Amino acid sequence: MGFPAWRHWIEAARPRTLSAAVVPVGVGTALALAHHAVAYGKAGLCLIFALLVQVGTNFANDYFDFVKGADTPARVGPRRAVAAGLISPAAMISASWFVLGLAFLAGLVLVREGDWVLLPIGIVSILCALAYTGGPFPLAYHGLGDVFVFIFFGLVAVATTFYVQAGGVTSDVLLTAVATGLLAANILVANNYRDAETDARVGKRTLVVRFGRKFAVWQYALSHLGALLCPAALLLHGYREPVLLPLLLAPWAAVLTGRLAASRESAEQIRLLGATAGYLAVFGVLLCAGLVLGGRQ
Repeated sequence: MGFPAWRHWIEAARPRTLSAAVVPVGVGTALALAHHAVAYGKAGLCLIFALLVQVGTNFANDYFDFVKGADTPARVGPRRAVAAGLISPAAMISASWFVLGLAFLAGLVLVREGDWVLLPIGIVSILCALAYTGGPFPLAYHGLGDVFVFIFFGLVAVATTFYVQAGGVTSDVLLTAVATGLLAANILVANNYRDAETDARVGKRTLVVRFGRKFAVWQYALSHLGALLCPAALLLHGYREPVLLPLLLAPWAAVLTGRLAASRESAEQIRLLGATAGYLAVFGVLLCAGLVLGGRQ
């Protein structure tokens, strides 16, 4: 096999899912701006770190799901590079280590710019990126993938981005981090909803496999609801009405939930996965705008 075309690597990076890395950094930076503590250079470093961890996780997932039998050429979702024979397993796992190594270097720069407390956070983030589907206790195979995404692409990413710039964490930061984490986890719900049968066959016990599709629909709906309630709660933290801009997305959230509950064909579920990632991106833009325009009284 010759050196894989760049388009195969771009596809393996799963660009549609990268909103889960970009949005929390944007939200954390908008919060720092609202607190008059923004530092765009540090925000840029946070974005680089988040994107590298996300891509490294996706590469590792591509590799480990193939070797564990979860991904085969017959999978119904978007093709995976290793399973489709586009990239060799050795090249993929090497790329995972390389990208996560770059993330570690970016993290070291953040530590120098911020505080040594960031070092263990960065190390744990990178280790969990590998442990998501790899290692002796792969998180995704034990129903902990949603928890991983909520924590690291919600709580950790937003709070760390804000902390690096402002030097602390406040209650409004935690509220926005919860909203971001819930919607990032919904991307995983949509993905696992589609893959429930194939995951069950290889022992990948996602929450959808463990508790069924009805549970997944309720999880998806309540995550949307929880995320939409968080901006409203910010009114109690000194923000003005523009912070409610994300509530404009309530009808879209209802439509997406209805589509998930009614979906039967893999093609529709693939489209829904992209729409869920798109929803997170738009929610993030509106939330950032609301935080900046709404300010703090």
